[in-house]
Amino acid sequence: EVRLVESGGDTVQAGGSLTLSCTVSGFTFNAGAIGWFRQAPGKQREGVGCILGEDRRQYSPPTVLGRFTIRSDFAKDTVYLQMRNLKPEDAAVYSCAAAWSGTAYQPCNLLKYTSWGQGTQVTVSS
Repeated sequence: EVRLVESGGDTVQAGGSLTLSCTVSGFTFNAGAIGWFRQAPGKQREGVGCILGEDRRQYSPPTVLGRFTIRSDFAKDTVYLQMRNLKPEDAAVYSCAAAWSGTAYQPCNLLKYTSWGQGTQVTVSS
């Protein structure tokens, strides 16, 4: 059974930084992908950082590119989301998820992620 546990959510001021952690068990990193997604009230869930296990290739959407970095430490079964220069619109519940396949051309394809953590809240005050 795949299990993902997020931690690190907090309230930060705009312009601040925060690092989220996702600890994964029951998953073969080299075979799939781990992604970070967020969902704000009334908005669709969106990918903010995804990493492929096979070649460590990373993807970040334009909305967070240059501010968010996904980093893996597979030896510790942990994937991090480093966020800087946070904006009020970054406030959301952040979740990590695992995909077993189908992410080579669309690393953050939401439909391919089948196992999810419970999420951690990030609040950004202006």
